Amino acid sequence: MVGHYPPHGGGVARHLDNLVRELRKRHEVHVLTYGPVKPRDFEKEFIHQVRVPPVYGLRGTSFALLGAKKIVKLHQKFKFDVIHAHFAGTTSYAGVLAKERVKVPLVVTAHGSDLEYTARLTLGRFYVRESLKRADAVIAVSHHLAKLALSLGAERVKVIPNGVGKLEEVKGVARAYITFIGALRDYKSPETFIDLAKYFPDEEFLVVGDGPLGKKLKKNAPENVHFLGYRRDIDKILSESRLLVLPSRREGFGLVILEANSLGVPAVGRRTSAIPELIREGKNGLTFESFEELLQAVEKLLEPKANRKFGHVGRHISGLYSWELVAREVERVYESILR
Repeated sequence: MVGHYPPHGGGVARHLDNLVRELRKRHEVHVLTYGPVKPRDFEKEFIHQVRVPPVYGLRGTSFALLGAKKIVKLHQKFKFDVIHAHFAGTTSYAGVLAKERVKVPLVVTAHGSDLEYTARLTLGRFYVRESLKRADAVIAVSHHLAKLALSLGAERVKVIPNGVGKLEEVKGVARAYITFIGALRDYKSPETFIDLAKYFPDEEFLVVGDGPLGKKLKKNAPENVHFLGYRRDIDKILSESRLLVLPSRREGFGLVILEANSLGVPAVGRRTSAIPELIREGKNGLTFESFEELLQAVEKLLEPKANRKFGHVGRHISGLYSWELVAREVERVYESILR
């Protein structure tokens, strides 16, 4: 496996962490990630890293070159059957370069920002296109991303969504908050959440996450908005939430929707990218385009009866996205290129 991995945070790292745990029940799985990191004790013999300069632009290209070299070296020792790179771009290009030298099939999984953002950059577009064209198999975590991958040069794309990790519901706590969870960056549109709070002064709003917009958001936020920063106890936060709001302008998957649903919390999300694939309109949540639609959706889902109904359906829907099923589908992709 090639890509971000704990102790790194973020969606790709969480995806790999859960997928690797499942695959290790039947396979030996090694991981190559960005260094420097300190691997967890239970898997340190299987975690490998390359040190890269913490400079935007240089970091990714360095990983592509040094990562490929590291894969070749590791292959001489472990004799891998498959290279699986996560995030199309410089990370997957390390796999492309290594594949040419070790003659091992390459799988590339597209996660979101790789196709929606990196592919728009001059050099990034090269890395993305070459990775998608030269991979033996391409996986996308949503149908939205699959269409993008095909438009960028992939011949065939298998859609395998993210799974939902087990979140433990905290019993005996009051569900009091309207919650935003995500990076405080432009594409997540956290300012929409802040504007929403101004229309519901009697409700308490939580912002979970950090990023470059944090200072500006705090300055403009009303008193009923509480900033918690980056948190790992998402299960506790969602157990105390009545509603999740995802105002992102682009979202390759939107895992937090399913995480919220798994604890009985309905979601409101912008009608864009892959969000409508996860929010089944009128069942586990509602979607919006205009701010007026957002206000109406929040008002509806704050009604106790509707909130319980949508939350109940959400629990059922989230149960359809298990990591065990995801791992089995990934194994089928491996088998198809090893025949």
